[in-house]
Amino acid sequence: MVHLGAASRDLTDDDPRGWRLGGGVTYAALTTARLGLATAAAIGLDELAATAWELEMLRDAGVEVRPIRLPEGPVFVNQERPTGRVQVAHSVGVRLPDEPLPERWQAAVAWGIVPVADELPLALPSWIPDQALVVLGWQGLLRTLRAGARVERRDPRPDPVLRRADLIGLSRNDVGRDISLAALVSLLRDGARLAITDGAMGGEVVEVDAGQPAARHPYASVPVTREVDATGAGDTFLAALLSAIVGDGRGMRWPTDEQLRFASAAAAIVVGAPGLQGVPSDVAAVRRVALTAAPAVD
Repeated sequence: MVHLGAASRDLTDDDPRGWRLGGGVTYAALTTARLGLATAAAIGLDELAATAWELEMLRDAGVEVRPIRLPEGPVFVNQERPTGRVQVAHSVGVRLPDEPLPERWQAAVAWGIVPVADELPLALPSWIPDQALVVLGWQGLLRTLRAGARVERRDPRPDPVLRRADLIGLSRNDVGRDISLAALVSLLRDGARLAITDGAMGGEVVEVDAGQPAARHPYASVPVTREVDATGAGDTFLAALLSAIVGDGRGMRWPTDEQLRFASAAAAIVVGAPGLQGVPSDVAAVRRVALTAAPAVD
């Protein structure tokens, strides 16, 4: 399993550094490693992010970390409000360089593309093996960042990585309510699956056929025992779902109720501690939480 994206630094008062390491790539890599997949990650890091102790957490979990040093990385302040999260960008970061990844990574059965600020290398589509399962965290392509300003939504648009993806993750809050499901799936390839999460409301997985929404599979959320930090919940959900699908050993199939409960349980666990400290430690822990979950919606 190969993950790619830039780490962010999330400013906070409850860490002596004044920030925590974030970004979907860190959550996704730690999740798949702890859930049993051989995992490598190419992570864009600014000067301070490169010193983060969280990188040792990834390595201790078995992640092969390939740092990509950046002159500037994305830096955010996350504010949780009753109406949802508000992000302010202190720094917008830069695009990851078009530097080829290790050749041995070409054998990976799955690639997790996890941008945080539309920073993917321009050459990325040519790096991905034809046979690989590609999972994309779409939210990182749906943000407009300006230093010192609130992060704004960007309307979905065609993208070669998006078109290549087999499984795409998206929070309902990542797009405006005026963006229809039909508009979203029109940008995806036939046979792709779009997982739309909606917090405590659960979510659904939608299959694309002839450019239209086809089969739709709603699922219920797993109740959160304690919410400390909601950062990374969507990335953890998608990575856990990927680990369940790959671990099934039968290739990319329609996610089952059990797989979706497993992924929802992982997302419920990660919010219980600050930053990457909340990422589930093993499969058994996630399954214990999943067993308490309500059945998926029919």
